[in-house]
Amino acid sequence: MPTAIHRQVEAARAGQLARVVARMASGWAVLGDPQITRGYCLLLPDPVVSDLNALIEDARREFLDDMARLGDAVLAVTGAERINYEILGNVEPALHAHVIPRFAAEDPTLRTKPVWLHDWATAVAFAPARHGILADAIRLQLASDR
Repeated sequence: MPTAIHRQVEAARAGQLARVVARMASGWAVLGDPQITRGYCLLLPDPVVSDLNALIEDARREFLDDMARLGDAVLAVTGAERINYEILGNVEPALHAHVIPRFAAEDPTLRTKPVWLHDWATAVAFAPARHGILADAIRLQLASDR
């Protein structure tokens, strides 16, 4: 059964996913929608697999290395206090990693809690005109870290 992850990877391959930041060795770095925190990204594997355990040795290391590289780039670009990494797969049963910048200026009642407790309905929706500069900056940072 195709998931939203499958559809996003297909769109990225076709050049039709506006949220693409960069093609990485293991898949696609994309900005999250909504931008629950500024710079929130996902790493989508290409090809799509069910979960991290479905990847073998080198492919698994490559995905995890790319996840950390993306986190390094987001951290450098956003000036976040830290990066949270999450691989869940409960709602979309296909591997994807959430790379979530966390900021000292977040609401103190939410700052130390999982980002899933934020109000996603009021988060800033992704818009190419609004987030293109951010995507470009993350892409350039990824390119400079090679």
